[in-house]
Amino acid sequence: MQKKFGQNFLINGAARTKLINALDVKQGTTVWEVGPGLGAMTNELLEKGTNLTVFEIDRGFISLISQFFKAYSEKDSFKIIEGDVIKNWYAQTQGGTIIPERFFGNLPYNIAATIIADTIEKSIRFDKCVFTVQKEVAVRMSAKPGDSDYSSLSVLCNWAYDVKNLMDLAGASFWPKPNVDSRAVIFTKKEDFPRCINPKLFIKMQRALFSSRRKTVRNNLQGFLSNSEKAVNYLEKAGIDPMLRAEVLSIEQMLKLSDVIALEEQK
Repeated sequence: MQKKFGQNFLINGAARTKLINALDVKQGTTVWEVGPGLGAMTNELLEKGTNLTVFEIDRGFISLISQFFKAYSEKDSFKIIEGDVIKNWYAQTQGGTIIPERFFGNLPYNIAATIIADTIEKSIRFDKCVFTVQKEVAVRMSAKPGDSDYSSLSVLCNWAYDVKNLMDLAGASFWPKPNVDSRAVIFTKKEDFPRCINPKLFIKMQRALFSSRRKTVRNNLQGFLSNSEKAVNYLEKAGIDPMLRAEVLSIEQMLKLSDVIALEEQK
């Protein structure tokens, strides 16, 4: 194993079972797994009859699991994508036309927030995701308006999914033992997904609102629009107090502001 890839493997058998059960798969379910390592979770998923694609960057592990699961590969129910998942995942959707039902993994701590945000920003939503991530990242994912950890990541995750905490995992549940605790989270795709006129604008705007947490939404929006007068005008039209800070705004308020900007900028 190459330490530079930041992989820690779950050795807690009871936790593995709970994660697999939470993923809720059956014969034929299409699944992506990030970082299969030695394939403990991979094996359980394949035994349940899933059609599984795994993303692995470590060539040593790729060699091992290629042999372990050769029979599944020959039946076209198992595929390995070698390399950095952040660079490779979107190509597997064939331009967003093929989306697996499940997304799963003990995400390396150094890429967890990036990969989740990237899928949402590219308008790819899975029916269900089960991730194990660093606890502080999980807290940000599930944070609500007014929470100290409410952030751009919170907005993205809760815009696209219903986010639920599954369980906390101490460092001793992994090998090598990390210096931080982890948390497993479940993402379930929202059926009543909140729409907006211009999703790309919304994503960029909400990120800008959190760019300087100590500044008001007026100041951060002014920087985003490069126009102070427009910032105040759009906030007032959206019914938002310009002196508030982003961490108290609901997703609905941000969506409304985004729609105001989209409509006004078209004039």
